[in-house]
Amino acid sequence: MNETRLPRVVLADDEQHIRMLIKRILMSVRYEVVGEATNGNEAIDLFNKEKPDMLLLDINMPFKNGDAVLQEVISKYPEAVVIMLTSVSDLESVKRCLDHGAANFIRKDTPLNEIKSIITQTWESHIESRISGNA
Repeated sequence: MNETRLPRVVLADDEQHIRMLIKRILMSVRYEVVGEATNGNEAIDLFNKEKPDMLLLDINMPFKNGDAVLQEVISKYPEAVVIMLTSVSDLESVKRCLDHGAANFIRKDTPLNEIKSIITQTWESHIESRISGNA
């Protein structure tokens, strides 16, 4: 990961319209989308292949749910920035993901400008913590 460039992102959601929407948001802030996954297994394969800086990950996906993907990614890449995407307001699921290392979460019904803000603020916080940790 390199602080001087914008992050490379893998986007994992089984709903195409959500991937398209989030991808547009990411592109609007010039983040590079290096892969899109439609299920948990693809998400892990893409993450291992691309080694992105950030993963936007749906909690409910086919084959392997987002919580399991999150745990696998964080165990292998503890520096990874993972933002969970959820259409559920089940705070227990969100809390479990945050406890397992997710950096943040976004409800899919959040207004677009807030989604953009959550993504950029999460990335900026990550960079600040890395810089202060290296000082």
